[in-house]
Amino acid sequence: MKKGILLVVLFSFFLSTTGVVLGANDVQEDIQKEPTCKYCGMDRGKFAHSRMLVVYDDGSVLGTCSIHCLAVDLALNIDKTPTSVQVGDFNTKKLIDAETAFWVIGGNKPGVMTKQAKWAFGTKEDAEKFIMLNGGTLATFDEAMKAAYESMYADTKMIRDKRKKMKMMKMKKSGHQ
Repeated sequence: MKKGILLVVLFSFFLSTTGVVLGANDVQEDIQKEPTCKYCGMDRGKFAHSRMLVVYDDGSVLGTCSIHCLAVDLALNIDKTPTSVQVGDFNTKKLIDAETAFWVIGGNKPGVMTKQAKWAFGTKEDAEKFIMLNGGTLATFDEAMKAAYESMYADTKMIRDKRKKMKMMKMKKSGHQ
């Protein structure tokens, strides 16, 4: 009797923990396959709320940390056609269709790889709530991509400057100047 109860308890515990782990893996499967961004090296898990995943017509797949790095890839692969573009929902971090997502451009939250933030939401209500709390403008995917391309030079310059400062600080700490 005690063994039977113990087995039921253990089996129930196993099922509940396996379900939790499987649920987490569903959300993060793309991150396990591509943990870092090809272009900037950033941790896609840390930036799950802004990450992007593109599938091209030749079957190749790329995960990036942000719409900025996706824009870089789309420009470099002009002869490849995206068949699917997904983005991390800002609130849930789950991948959603980037083209049907509700985008917010700007606001007071710092962007990822950009001075002008671009966030995606699965529902218009979530995007509007974000705007009420943080500012920004409701936009489409095309408008968010256009904004990413328009700010590419300034964003790239900002990233270079930040990296240069970080490198200098690292050298200073290690005693090299």
